[in-house]
Amino acid sequence: MKTILHATDFSANAAAALKYAHFIAGCWSGRLCVLHVFDDPTLSKQNNPPPPQLITQTFDEQKVKLEKYCKEHIGLDKASEYLTLIAVENRSAVKGIIEKLHETAADLVVVGMTGRSNLKELIMGSITRQLIVEAPCPVLCIPEEEEEEVLPNIKTIVYATDFETEDIEAILKIVELARPAKAKIHVVHIATEKEYAGEIRFEGFRQMLKKKAHYDHLDTEVVLSVDIFDSLRSYMNIVGADLVVMLEREKKGIGKKVFHRDLIKKMESYGKIPLLSFNETLLQDV
Repeated sequence: MKTILHATDFSANAAAALKYAHFIAGCWSGRLCVLHVFDDPTLSKQNNPPPPQLITQTFDEQKVKLEKYCKEHIGLDKASEYLTLIAVENRSAVKGIIEKLHETAADLVVVGMTGRSNLKELIMGSITRQLIVEAPCPVLCIPEEEEEEVLPNIKTIVYATDFETEDIEAILKIVELARPAKAKIHVVHIATEKEYAGEIRFEGFRQMLKKKAHYDHLDTEVVLSVDIFDSLRSYMNIVGADLVVMLEREKKGIGKKVFHRDLIKKMESYGKIPLLSFNETLLQDV
């Protein structure tokens, strides 16, 4: 992981996401790009474009805000060789972020789970959902800080699996994230007794994962339950999860696809543990 992009609206919740982005960039000796997408109607006029001096002044002001933001929350400024500050004018926050994700070839985008914006896009379930579906990299969503600040940490990761081939591919990506910190990865399948595929399929999946992952700090488990979301939430509390990872699936039948997206939405709404979401299309080259 070389480039981490953090998109901010300068809210308190975004600051929590900045700290996580900085933490991850440090763990993997990566580059941190901090992006602010702003909407300025005077810069968007087609018939009467603003003078170049005004354009330059507007972008300089946004860069100053970004520098103050980074200095306050992570102690870095524009002089740091590991930090890049980016200001973009775009009426759509999502489009502005995705364009920069492509330009920077970012390996990860880190955002807050809530935010504030006159575009009404930095609201739970809007910008997050669009980024999960459209971003060319995984999306890490950070919940709002509690009253007592908790330093970013990734020691225990939970991944919810369906025993599918793409789950193996996603877990290999998670291993890349976990290996530098030797983080523990818990791969858990939560299902009702009716839906459970059986011990043979589970053992086959476990053996395949062991053969491909080559990572000692990884275990697999099955939990039978009548309520998958509640059981996943309880499981995360039991193992002390610092991060939960889910896969946005595209190839399955409509019923399973809708159910899985509903589970991701519930995890976003849960909002107490950072959520890393992969889009299945990103795993095609693994």
